Amino acid sequence: MALSVSSAKFSSGVEDDKKKDEFGFPKFVVMGHRGFGMNILQSPDEKMKSIKENSILSFNVAADFPIDFVEFDVQVTRDGCPVIFHDIFMFTQEKGVITEKRVTEMPLHEFLSYGPQKDGANVKPMFRKTKDGRIFEWKVVKDDPLCTLQDAFVKVKRSVGFNIELKFDDNTVYGEEKLRQTLDNILKVVNEHAESRPIIFSSFHPDAALLIRNMQISYPVFFLTNGGSEIYKDVRRNSFDEAIKICKEGGLQGIVSEVKAILRTPNAVQRVKDSKLSLISYGQLNNAVEVLYLQYLMGVEGVIVDMVMEISEAIASISVRNKEDDEEDDGRKSMIMFGEERTKVKISKDAIAFLTKYAPKLLQQ
Repeated sequence: MALSVSSAKFSSGVEDDKKKDEFGFPKFVVMGHRGFGMNILQSPDEKMKSIKENSILSFNVAADFPIDFVEFDVQVTRDGCPVIFHDIFMFTQEKGVITEKRVTEMPLHEFLSYGPQKDGANVKPMFRKTKDGRIFEWKVVKDDPLCTLQDAFVKVKRSVGFNIELKFDDNTVYGEEKLRQTLDNILKVVNEHAESRPIIFSSFHPDAALLIRNMQISYPVFFLTNGGSEIYKDVRRNSFDEAIKICKEGGLQGIVSEVKAILRTPNAVQRVKDSKLSLISYGQLNNAVEVLYLQYLMGVEGVIVDMVMEISEAIASISVRNKEDDEEDDGRKSMIMFGEERTKVKISKDAIAFLTKYAPKLLQQ
């Protein structure tokens, strides 16, 4: 059965009184990154190229494991259809030459023409450009056609919720009218097809996150941040403190942070909790079980992971201890409390020692 999440509804009519009740997950949550995990085509690890990311196949394979959500990226085509795709540009090869086209400038039929087709054809093979400029053919062990947001609602098992990342180009300036039009198209599909499926919206774009919070009150909105790992022109994206400020001023429910930022500034977790916000993390370090355990002890409420099978099984072994069970703590056990008491986090001396010793090594990776 799908995880149930709830978000307080507030009136957006009074800008200075945008207050909300605290939002919280009922358990430590695991989310599959782009389904069963992102594709790193240049990686020697075959696990990073096993199933096409952001595909119906990837979502449904992930749903077979004990996870709570699948996370995916949504953009809107030129003719107003929300589609699931991470990269801003689509690359293919025509007569031996690599070409590129912006996803949001394509009509739906053109977008869907890339990659494998339902009839088995692959006339426009897909390529991906890495941050350092290298280009790789998008070859995976199990490929699958591109899909729309509506496809996901209709075809993905209802046992998982959706963490819908609202994807925008970092190098493009968007006016409110353009943002509103894009979000309207996404909300139309969500409202028509979500039914009882748990939904979370998230975005790195501050204005998009704030606007979708004002446009609907049914689903929680999280602000994505790398906590200062990269610096952007928009200062609201450059620190934990700015992320907290955006959430508090805009009535958002939580923060999704790059895990390295959490490990570098562990006290940020308490600042987030003191602000009555939820906190989940993303990043490649989340594929290490030890890092997840550290975050669990620190009070992070959930993780977005690529190694869905390995991590979901490891997380299933972690149990939450009740307060009354902690009376005879032997110094090695820890307590995490959720619900009304979830801001109270007790970490043992052994856990602190482990954090101090292990985290610096991780940050060097």
